Amino acid sequence: MSRVAITGGAGFLGSHLCERLLADGAEVICVDNFVTGRPENVEHLLTNRRFRLIDRDVTEFLHVPGPLDAVLHFASPASPVDYYRLPIETLMVGSAGTRNALGLAQAKGARFLLASTSEAYGDPKVHPQPESYWGNVNPVGPRSMYDEAKRFAEALTMAYRKARGVDTGIVRIFNTYGPRMRADDGRAIPTFISQALRGEGITVAGDGSQTRSCCYVDDLVEGILRLLWSDLPGPVNIGNPHELSILDTAVLVRDLCGSRAPITFIPRPVDDPTVRQPDITIARGKLGWEPKVAVGDGLARTIEWLERELVGAAHSRAA
Repeated sequence: MSRVAITGGAGFLGSHLCERLLADGAEVICVDNFVTGRPENVEHLLTNRRFRLIDRDVTEFLHVPGPLDAVLHFASPASPVDYYRLPIETLMVGSAGTRNALGLAQAKGARFLLASTSEAYGDPKVHPQPESYWGNVNPVGPRSMYDEAKRFAEALTMAYRKARGVDTGIVRIFNTYGPRMRADDGRAIPTFISQALRGEGITVAGDGSQTRSCCYVDDLVEGILRLLWSDLPGPVNIGNPHELSILDTAVLVRDLCGSRAPITFIPRPVDDPTVRQPDITIARGKLGWEPKVAVGDGLARTIEWLERELVGAAHSRAA
């Protein structure tokens, strides 16, 4: 039985990884300080004897008793709303937090997997984006706290691999959606769904022609775990190469919600990427992975979950 520690394990992606690893028979130590993660994301796991939850800030010394086979570093604010609100914390978890998680993996002789991001490519001038592309990132722009934290984390991970012999991997995660996203986290899909369900105007940035490639969370978790248990150092893109414009996504969400909410246009954020599409040649060839869940099916599952969340929140306010 493998024993795995996950920083940021109570977040959107982290909680799905905890759940899947437990289903695969692993023992899971979830580390989170709930700055952006939510206790309710892992509440259903607390009765599992192979699950342990530790409330800890990973920018401080990180210790986990007993042996470990793997350390997954997923702690970080990941939505613009969160990293704009927490710029220093975002940079610290990408730097000191990554160092502490790498140190834990080194001490335990464990495989280390860094959750990096497609934001490492910035507003790309190469499309789709292969792992060999160095990116087009504004190092002092309004998104720099997240972009540069992840780019530094990648560099530190490679340094630990080369200088200290730690078995490391880097996954570059493209836009992902699914249950347990917060309705208010500012990312396009939960925002569109929440607005459509409430009958509000669906806010599209710019003219909506910018594109994203969104992957359903179950597919993403499968790709991450294949990379985790491989010997690939990465970086490896994990994401869905099916590309949609933001405007088309908004219209699709509205239709799936059965809503008549109007589409409204708002100013586009500074440094908002114009295109985003992963080249998943390495993931296909080396991991035998590609996404399986069609966008309509994944969105329907996400809509169902967020609808329950919004109803529950309304009942709580009424009480």
